[in-house]
Order: sequence, then C-alpha cells, then structure tokens
Amino acid sequence: MKVLLYFEGEKLLAKSGIGRALAHQQRALTDVGIPFTLDRHAEDYDILHINTYGINSLHMVNKAKRQGKKVIYHAHSTEEDFRNSFIGSNQLSPLYKKYLINLYERADQLITPTPYSKELLESYGLNLPIKAISNGIDLAKYQPKAEKEQAFRDYFQLDPNQKVIISVGLFFERKGILDFVEIAKQLPEYTFIWFGHTPMMTIPKKIRDLVNENHPANVLFPGYIKGDIIEGAYSAADLFFFPSYEETEGIVVLEALASRQHILVRDIPVYKGWLKENENAYMAKDNNHFAAKIKAIVEGEMPDLTEAGYRTAQSKSIDAIGKELQTVYQQVLTKK
Repeated sequence: MKVLLYFEGEKLLAKSGIGRALAHQQRALTDVGIPFTLDRHAEDYDILHINTYGINSLHMVNKAKRQGKKVIYHAHSTEEDFRNSFIGSNQLSPLYKKYLINLYERADQLITPTPYSKELLESYGLNLPIKAISNGIDLAKYQPKAEKEQAFRDYFQLDPNQKVIISVGLFFERKGILDFVEIAKQLPEYTFIWFGHTPMMTIPKKIRDLVNENHPANVLFPGYIKGDIIEGAYSAADLFFFPSYEETEGIVVLEALASRQHILVRDIPVYKGWLKENENAYMAKDNNHFAAKIKAIVEGEMPDLTEAGYRTAQSKSIDAIGKELQTVYQQVLTKK
C-alpha cells in the first residue's frame, strides 16, 4: 500500500499540535515500512490520510473519492475545541460543526486521538468507523539532557535556584492562558513561562492585551521556540502546568510526560483512561486548587510521579502508533 499524507496550510499550522501530528505520522509510517508521499499531485497512492479542514482539503477528499481511493480523515478538531479560540469562534462554532460533519462523513474511516474525542464525534451522528489512536510521542527527542537544560536556563538568564513553571500552547482562552497569568499573580516568587505563538490579529483583544502588557513581571511570553531550548525547558522546569479547558488529546502533555516532568492539568474528560490523579499526574478544577498544588509540587511536598508519567508516554510512543495506523490502513483497504 501507499499513503498520501495531506496537510493543508502546513506552514501556518506547523507551530500547533496538529502540525506536530503530521511529523509523528511520517515517522510512524517510516518505522513500520509503509510508503507515503506528501505530494498532493501524486496519483499512485491507495489511501488519502488527511489532517486538515480547508477548501483544498475538501477538494482533495472529493478528488480521491472520484478516483476510487480510500479516505481516512484524521479528526483532530471538534466544535468543542474550536470555541474560545479565534475572534468570533463562539459565534461560528455551530457552523463549524456542520462543516466538520460534512467533511468527516465523506471518509471511509475516521481516526481521532482519544476515546473522549471519539465519543464527541459519535455524538455528532457520524455513521462510519471511528478509531481512537494517540498522536504519539517521540520518546528519544524528549529525553532529559544536561546541555539542553543549560541552554534553556541560559536563554532566560535564570538563577540556579529560581523555580520555573512552564506551559506550551496557542494564545487561546480555551488553553487556560487567563488562569495561567492569574495564578502567576498569586505566586510572584516563581517564574511562569508560556511558550507558543498565535497571530495577534486573530485573537480577542483581552488576550492580546494580556500577552503584550497586562501581565506581571514574573510571566514571560517568549513566543514559539523549538529545539534545545524548549526541549530543555520541558525537563529543566520545576513543573509543566497545562490549565486547558478542552483538548482532543494534548500533544504537549505527552511531551512533558516523555521529559519525565511533573505535570499539573485541569481535570477534564479528555484525560480519562490515561491520566490518573495522584498516579501519573496531578489535576485540579479551579485556580485556588491549582495555586495550592503548584506550590506543593514545586516545593517537593508531593510524591514524585514522573516515572509513572514516563511509562504513560512509553505506551503512546511513535513505534506503537505506527503499528496501530498500519492495522487501520489494512482494514480500510480490504473493506469493500
């Protein structure tokens, strides 16, 4: 078999979790020996594995169906995670849901990252096979390394004893960015760093103002950073704090787990079945509990769950994901 991995607007989405999902798919298929192409003009493929939602994506699906190709839609997005993101997203979300349904129902198979997102898609009334497969994680990339950790501390000129809490994400209210800054105000003795970037013209004014100026001095917004600095941050920080309200998986959580980092997340349904409070992660529901847990974790007053967290990342390694994708591809090809 040969697979066409299609990703519309690759440069625009490269800094998002969906962008990293494409890189993981390429690596996973390479590992299990499945030939693939990224060339949208290719004709010699059997399965279109599509990740995006624009007009060109719709065109690619229709073209593949006309040519008798099989189509697998990777359902990274839902109406629920579209809300509280870009300007006007809440008003547009019902239309966005209809658009997603129109795209998804053209496929022969859906893949989505978690059982939670699978349940959401089933609630849309989609009547086609849906398989939950993690986006996966490159374990080797996030192994703690002293030189990467030093690069991170040097970049931000951090004192040796300075306590640091990090998060990674787009500048969306849904991601919990308002709570991140509010909690930083309550804990001025710690440095809070939010990695990530979103074009300012696309996000609401209150978020723009927050990032540009309305935040305390102990909060840093360095933008999108890749390579040794962010990889060093994952393992060198004292805590990965991810207060997102809605995810289909949360690749950054997997990256933190693979880095053997302490993690604190909001207690939301997407983590059901793979993150467990006080076992491989810490969870909370509101800012008061977040602040109390941050202080306890950073000061070493809570049990170290990092090895259990790393084992969770191992279960979602790219090697395992490649085999799961291979099984789905074979099933789709043999189904009449």
